[in-house]
Amino acid sequence: MGEFGCPQFQRLGERYPVLEKLQKVSIVPLVFLIFYEVSGGPFGIEDSVHAAGPLLAILGFLVFPVIWSIPEALITAELGTMFPENGGYVVWVSSALGPFWGFQQGWMKWLSGVIDNALYPVLFLDYLQSGLPQVAGGLPRASAVLGLTVVLTYMNYRGLTIVGWLAVVLGVFSILPFIVMGLVSLPELRPSRWLEVDLRNVDWNLYLNTLFWNLNYWDSVSTLAGEVDDPAKTLPKALFYAVILVVVGYLYPLLTGTGAIPVDRESWTDGYFSHMARTLGGVWLTWWVLGASALSNMGMFVAEMSSDSYQLLGMAERGMLPEFFSRRSRFGTPLIGILFSASGVLLLSWLSFQEIVAAENFLYCFGMLIEFFAFVRLRMKYPTASRPYKVPLGTVGSILMLVPPTLLILVVLALSSLKVAMVSLVALLMGFVLQPCLKYVERKRWLRFSIRPHLPHLGATQDENAVESLMPAVLAVSRI
Repeated sequence: MGEFGCPQFQRLGERYPVLEKLQKVSIVPLVFLIFYEVSGGPFGIEDSVHAAGPLLAILGFLVFPVIWSIPEALITAELGTMFPENGGYVVWVSSALGPFWGFQQGWMKWLSGVIDNALYPVLFLDYLQSGLPQVAGGLPRASAVLGLTVVLTYMNYRGLTIVGWLAVVLGVFSILPFIVMGLVSLPELRPSRWLEVDLRNVDWNLYLNTLFWNLNYWDSVSTLAGEVDDPAKTLPKALFYAVILVVVGYLYPLLTGTGAIPVDRESWTDGYFSHMARTLGGVWLTWWVLGASALSNMGMFVAEMSSDSYQLLGMAERGMLPEFFSRRSRFGTPLIGILFSASGVLLLSWLSFQEIVAAENFLYCFGMLIEFFAFVRLRMKYPTASRPYKVPLGTVGSILMLVPPTLLILVVLALSSLKVAMVSLVALLMGFVLQPCLKYVERKRWLRFSIRPHLPHLGATQDENAVESLMPAVLAVSRI
């Protein structure tokens, strides 16, 4: 394709003047955006101890990153630098399998992301109610969810750079109380407590869902790749540092809590870390942990909403959604995508923590299976295409790398309850109906659909050389 030198491409800044003024996201904010898209700190890992006891919880957060998080991060680094544009995994799947499956991937991932985001007001209020029991239910709780959603949605509206540096500040504040808690717990630490296990009393469904939820979503950052400064170098480094930060951020508090206090598994539920802080440090540490929880949930909310809304923008730029989804505010943010994502959060925030996690994981599993297949397909279809970062394994090695996480996905799906499975399957089928409906609307010209001029046409070529010729142009555009 020779469209990159045409007048239409040269007028890109003229058609999208706001893009020329946007400040790209650098590596430090990007690390903390990934941190919040995946983790946000140890809030939410309590159910791993509740379900399986200290030893299996600790082993889970040691082994699970190796068989799940690292492969997903490696795939994101390779494909995110191969296609450094907003839309991320939607573009990967579209390139490998065609636009229909690209749309299905976008639908599943957006829906699971919105479900995930509905969780953070719930977690925030679960922690807050130990200090303010008034928000435990009823109108005060509903009002708190609405107010929190509105405030955090406005932060997303103001710009991704603001969100990125906000994530840095929130991340530091959220991590510090657990470092202090670990230090004050040293005199009480009993390493033998880490070895407690009762294999006859393990809730495997809750255990695996908790691990899975706390260690996935590494690919979410790919939908922001078009907003990253020099993504070919920045994205792989940010993912590497974020993996370390996330794993240490889970294990350190887990070792502190299970080693310094006699383990009562029934107590390890949402909000337990504030109780642990009161036992080890007193009231001052309790309020610090409560504040860290609040800020952590704020960080996770704004990071996830950024990813979800830019995904919709990227899909609109590819012509998969109506053009109005690609419109940016005066701050360069995807206004319509933000409003859609916020509406979904409000509609789903009445669900319980466990219901949200189970439904989200089920949808996410299907999306990851498609993503794994697309990764292998692109390796086989375009083996010599430009990849600024490439997983240091051949095609066979890459397939073998994906065997453990694929088996894990099948186990998570098999352990899902019938209710979660049925609701999730209905949601999946909605995507099969929605995509043809949107194509019909496009044919009838009831809404405008268009493809941004600088983007390569994913189906325009069938040979490797054409794909290779597109990659430098896409990389150059990503630095505008």
